[in-house]
Amino acid sequence: MATATLNAADTENLSKLKSAVAGLNQISENEKSGFINLVARYLSGEAQHVEWSKIQTPTDKVVVPYDNLAPLPHDPEETKKLLNKLVVLKLNGGLGTTMGCTGPKSVIEVRNGLTFLDLIVIQIEALNATFGCNVPLLLMNSFNTHDDTQKIVEKYAKSNIEIHTFNQSQYPRLVVEDFMPLPCKGNAGKDGWYPPGHGDVFPSLMNSGKLDALLSQGKEYVFIANSDNLGAVVDLKILNHLIQNKNEYCMEVTPKTLADVKGGTLISYEGKVQLLEIAQVPDEHVNEFKSIEKFKIFNTNNLWVNLKAIKKLVQADALKMEIIPNPKEVDGIKVLQLETAAGAAIKFFDNAIGINVPRSRFLPVKATSDLLLVESDLYTLSDGFVSRNEARANPANPSIELGPEFKKVGNFLSRFKSIPSIIELDSLKVTGDVWFGSDIILKGKVTIAAKPGVKLEIPDGTVLENKEIHGPEDI
Repeated sequence: MATATLNAADTENLSKLKSAVAGLNQISENEKSGFINLVARYLSGEAQHVEWSKIQTPTDKVVVPYDNLAPLPHDPEETKKLLNKLVVLKLNGGLGTTMGCTGPKSVIEVRNGLTFLDLIVIQIEALNATFGCNVPLLLMNSFNTHDDTQKIVEKYAKSNIEIHTFNQSQYPRLVVEDFMPLPCKGNAGKDGWYPPGHGDVFPSLMNSGKLDALLSQGKEYVFIANSDNLGAVVDLKILNHLIQNKNEYCMEVTPKTLADVKGGTLISYEGKVQLLEIAQVPDEHVNEFKSIEKFKIFNTNNLWVNLKAIKKLVQADALKMEIIPNPKEVDGIKVLQLETAAGAAIKFFDNAIGINVPRSRFLPVKATSDLLLVESDLYTLSDGFVSRNEARANPANPSIELGPEFKKVGNFLSRFKSIPSIIELDSLKVTGDVWFGSDIILKGKVTIAAKPGVKLEIPDGTVLENKEIHGPEDI
């Protein structure tokens, strides 16, 4: 416990908080002590300030270029042995609310009527069938997604894949005014609680009993990724490299574009590789942090971690990742939720590395503009793998901005009779009440801005190339 460095007021706050949390019967003893530890660390101001002058650019030994990875053994038996050491874990705690959907985000349909979860299951089934191996799928849910996910995974009961689910921790939101848990204020519903970020994956894996069960099956590595990243597929070259080189932890990074300037980056710092997030950067260096020249890579949140190392570090309570304070408001009450990120754990593992992977391994669907990309002819689907159409010459994806009318998945789908062809598109910006017919082709730079209060329909079969459309007369 970090109580040693607390002042009298904070010590008293912590002691009152402890008594209050002890009475919260909705959560386990592990969750209670994990929460109190997190708050104690936060109060002791243990935030680590980075000394800018000590930051070094990592060498190729620390952030390995993907092309430097050794080729795979040709023997299918060797491949099977490799895969039998692997577990795939998807972070499944998020809801689809920002895209106007209820329930877990992973059940949004992304392509050909298949959901994120369907695609993940199809991919792992294909691996298990091809190599005769047993790669299990773990889903880390939050209390927000647990019940729905339990029902959803029943449909995969007959598939060639073991699916395990477990819950990440449930912590009480802290009322800023008096530092008491929100559920003690009579707010007994879900709003009183929060899941403390994906840094919680390590203790939750251990506390759920899943970690020991996997180790007893001879599993060695877990591949962790966000369930909405369609590019996060099992990569045997990476797994092989980690096993050969005894790397306890690997973060996949990829070259930054202007769209990723806020993403965390890997640095060498005091002889260790660590994640540098924008929140840790002193104000006077923020522009430098965002520059693509100095910090050329960012974290995809595809992580490969050795299971024995996780057990050792969790047992020693050594994973003290930077705390991310996330202020919120619930029914007019200012609350604080303290979170941690899984990527920040890199500095606690031995022989940790980054691997600089192709951009294709980072294809997140965060908004309907991303959905437009992956549902279009820019991508093809086979065996659950979504891959870029080779017919597109430009290595970068088109930039797509859709107005608020398209924000919810239901509205987005109803406004496109069919998804336009965008293989030759550079950028698309749509604002206002716009409706798309079928078989439309978009090329170059296209801007469509309906006049306020006017419905603008783009007819079937229209080809728009480098055009600005404000009304039917411009088509």
